[in-house]
Amino acid sequence: MKELRTALRVLGILSLLVGVLYPLLVLGIAQLAFPHRANGSLILMDGRVVGSELIGQSFSLPQYLRGRPSSSDYDPRISGGSNLAPSNPILLDRVVEDVKRVRAENGLALGAVVPPDLVLASGSGLDPDLSVEAALLQAERIAAERGITPETIRDIVQRHIQDSFLGAFGEPRVNVLEVNLALDALTGPGGMSRDATP
Repeated sequence: MKELRTALRVLGILSLLVGVLYPLLVLGIAQLAFPHRANGSLILMDGRVVGSELIGQSFSLPQYLRGRPSSSDYDPRISGGSNLAPSNPILLDRVVEDVKRVRAENGLALGAVVPPDLVLASGSGLDPDLSVEAALLQAERIAAERGITPETIRDIVQRHIQDSFLGAFGEPRVNVLEVNLALDALTGPGGMSRDATP
């Protein structure tokens, strides 16, 4: 009986420490040191949340930079890959069709190389970033839709490049939502530049 009471006491203390106090301590430190990150890295526009720096969104209109495909349609509750093997005919057919679509939408030649991140989902299906190459490939289409020069689009992409983590992990990339917000700030949701005369 004595051993049982001791074991229950230890269990209660550990449950309180690990289950309540430790998470509250970590939360408190995060809120003090990194409040933006601790609260989801939310992006605000005119006082309302338009997205997160950490979770991708689907942009289907031609005037927007398009991100990576997502097998979960960017739903964080069901994140994950499709679990299809690289040799699976369903995946191969989808990728072939996506390559054709990307080439057609962006006016590329039949054999033009398409960056893999435009046709392959990330492991989580929530990746908010795109390679610089994949973003620049879309400049002509976006410029034509917005009535501005491709150089303007390329300049916006260049200004939003994020270097690899600690200069060693990953590749330079751009956040799709941030680039699209910069495009809307320049031209509105899809029209002529606000500086241009109608």
